[in-house]
This record gives sequence, C-alpha cells and structure tokens, in this order.
Amino acid sequence: MTDKFKNVPVEEETRILFRKEAKLGNYEVLYEMWSWEGIQAESIIFATDDVSEMTDEELEKEVRKSPLVKKESAVTIKRLDAGFTFVNFNFET
Repeated sequence: MTDKFKNVPVEEETRILFRKEAKLGNYEVLYEMWSWEGIQAESIIFATDDVSEMTDEELEKEVRKSPLVKKESAVTIKRLDAGFTFVNFNFET
C-alpha cells in the first residue's frame, strides 16, 4: 500500500474483508469490502484533499460511474477530519 492510504482509520468492530488501491477516473482511491454488526458493504475511499472541491452529489455521481456500485444501492458519504472521504455502497444485512 502506498503512503497515501496507510493511515486510513478503521472503526472499532469493523472487519476489513478486502482492501485494494485503485484508480477511479483521475482519482487514486482505496477500495474496501467490510462488515460491521451484521452489515456487509463496500467503500471507495478518497484523500479528502483530492475531492475537497466536490459536493457530496458530485462525489456520488463520480462513484456511481464504477461498475462496482449496484444501480439500486444506497450511497452514504462521510468526510473525516483524518483526511479521508468514505463513499459507502452495496449494503447487505
């Protein structure tokens, strides 16, 4: 893993099932599959500095271009003070 994503926080009791650095359009991202309290989902994680000029709506639109995101999936966005922006999708219980 490159230094860009080495300090991505993991919430307590969250189990990372898969993690891979990738590119989404022009952005370097970290892709994760995870589970937490009976929920399994996926995240595309950006360095916040890379997407600071984008609104949440623009960010969601960018992530939905990925074939990973199911068309009917809800999307949540969380911008952390730690310098990372999480776009979560494909929630399953």
